[in-house]
Amino acid sequence: MKKIFIAVLFLGTLFSSNGIFAQTETSGRTEYRQTHTKSTELKHTKLKVNFDYAKEQMNGEEWLTASPHFYPSDSLILDAKAMLIHEVALDKNGAKTPLKYAYKDDMLRITLDKTYTRNQDYTVYIKYTARPNEVKDKGSAAITDAKGLYFVNAQGKDADKPTQIWTQGETEASSAWFPTIDKPNQKTTQEIYMTVPDKYVTLSNGLMKSSVKEGNGLRTDHWVMDKKHAPYLFFMGVGDYAVVKDKWRNIPVDYYVEKEYEAYAKQIFGNTPEMLEFFSKKLNYDYPWSKYAQITARDYVSGAMENTTAVLHQESAQQKPGDLIDENRWEDVISHELFHHWFGDLVTTESWSNLTVNESFANYSEYLWNEYKYGKDFADYTLMKAAEGYFRDPSNVTKDLVRFNYHHKEDMFDAVSYNKGGSILHMLRNYLGDEAFWAGMHDYLKTNEYGTGEAHQFRLSLEKVSGKDLNWFLNQWYFNSGHPTVS
Repeated sequence: MKKIFIAVLFLGTLFSSNGIFAQTETSGRTEYRQTHTKSTELKHTKLKVNFDYAKEQMNGEEWLTASPHFYPSDSLILDAKAMLIHEVALDKNGAKTPLKYAYKDDMLRITLDKTYTRNQDYTVYIKYTARPNEVKDKGSAAITDAKGLYFVNAQGKDADKPTQIWTQGETEASSAWFPTIDKPNQKTTQEIYMTVPDKYVTLSNGLMKSSVKEGNGLRTDHWVMDKKHAPYLFFMGVGDYAVVKDKWRNIPVDYYVEKEYEAYAKQIFGNTPEMLEFFSKKLNYDYPWSKYAQITARDYVSGAMENTTAVLHQESAQQKPGDLIDENRWEDVISHELFHHWFGDLVTTESWSNLTVNESFANYSEYLWNEYKYGKDFADYTLMKAAEGYFRDPSNVTKDLVRFNYHHKEDMFDAVSYNKGGSILHMLRNYLGDEAFWAGMHDYLKTNEYGTGEAHQFRLSLEKVSGKDLNWFLNQWYFNSGHPTVS
């Protein structure tokens, strides 16, 4: 996730490879935000959806395959915000057996047909209606709305605005358009059948396996994501877009823009293949997904979002040659969201308290790309210019980078998780040296790929590679607060 007003903080003038200053302050802990307890393991999520543009609702069918995580269980509890639940059944090879359920306070509690044991899969069928305008959750400074599914100019009444549908899952808003366990430590493969007006194009995670005309001006596109990822990274986009094709190695790279910007799409996003090559080589870990697409959205509620293989950008990404004559103002965002596909999508924070393993890495990628493409002086200059993003809020000095005492999960999307976290990675790189730092980054990804991570797992990878003890570093910079003061 990219917040427009957040930029990476560079403290290189305060830290040197010869020494690291002590911090000030220790944040008080008043409550503990524990990692979500996994009683169920999601395996596969299959959705069939169509859209009611007049009501701004979505009709959905879901086949959710899961199993108990460790302990035997006879129930399944799902997040399902503001929905109408029409049917819940056990599905065995297409034969449905009704299941008892209770739906209250945005939670769907299902009683299974028996007690299941670990790794004993079952598939639950749910027929439902998603009503995003009835969602009661509110947004934050970082993500200004939380209703998950958005209809833009759905009835076409605004002649100056395109009709679009898009989704926004972070932090826990995907459960506004499909029942799921909406936590970052869950991962599942997925497939989505999207029935839409034939005049529109669609985008989702993974690859489109088929596109079938249904009659009555409708078409059904079948998108399949065969590698597991977190529910908050699920995405659907629908609209009248131009799709500009690009490529990196044998991976499709697509840019979805409003048709007015079709001729300029490669000027905006055209560095993406080079970024894919640079990050793949730097991490010694090739881009792990089947495609890389980027799409723009009107009225988007944040800056951009790293939906796996289907990044969403606000409309400000769309620029014309007059805008691009000096610089591409969106280039840092493009590199940020791409780097998330390793740090955030491949290895996902196990909890919002450990958001640093998503956002600090993505923020530092902006420095890395600028350093590679435009030189160290430019990278240092742009980062130093952005230092005010952290310092302008005095409350940041009291916040740990890894925070188990946040007031609300949205509060984690701040200049500590982004700006300061990126600077701390820069310190680690200087302290360990480039070879050890990058070898540690690679080990962290390989050790935890398609799973979850936290700060201590990153420490263990760096220690394994470098032979250095780094508990003192994490205790000071990840589990404590403040910044150096030089007099």
